Amino acid sequence: MPNINPALPDAGKSAPAFNLPASNQKNIRLSTLKGQWVVLYFYLKDDTPGCTIEAKEFRDAIAAYNKLNTVILGISPDPVEKHCKFIDKHDLDFILLSDADHAIAEKYGVWVEKNLYGRKYMGIQRATFLIDPKGKIQHVWPKVKPKGHAQQILDVLAEL
Repeated sequence: MPNINPALPDAGKSAPAFNLPASNQKNIRLSTLKGQWVVLYFYLKDDTPGCTIEAKEFRDAIAAYNKLNTVILGISPDPVEKHCKFIDKHDLDFILLSDADHAIAEKYGVWVEKNLYGRKYMGIQRATFLIDPKGKIQHVWPKVKPKGHAQQILDVLAEL
């Protein structure tokens, strides 16, 4: 699918590096995940309806992702403490990363101007990047609908 946001990195490009605080109380670097597939999904905020649907679908599909040597990482501007509460509340079994200053969201082109009832503000565009074991972006979902998204990614992984 072609990118509708020209700021998003394209498939075939190296994934922008990151080193972010994580819900497992460590920092996660993309470079330490080489050799595995990475689903890097950007979401708006912990415990909102769409973000909860998306997270629960990833949780429910984790065994299938594990069989495909795939790590799931969610990124939002929320602090690690809030991520931990979200994880506990919904029994999530993957890592969430805190991009409080949205620097990584900017690198991935998902920190965008939004418009809600005429009010303009900056926020996260829900998007997902599938990164291959060598660190290259293999697939981009530029505007994600939460319901069914985890399966969409599994379908693409199965073809690769």
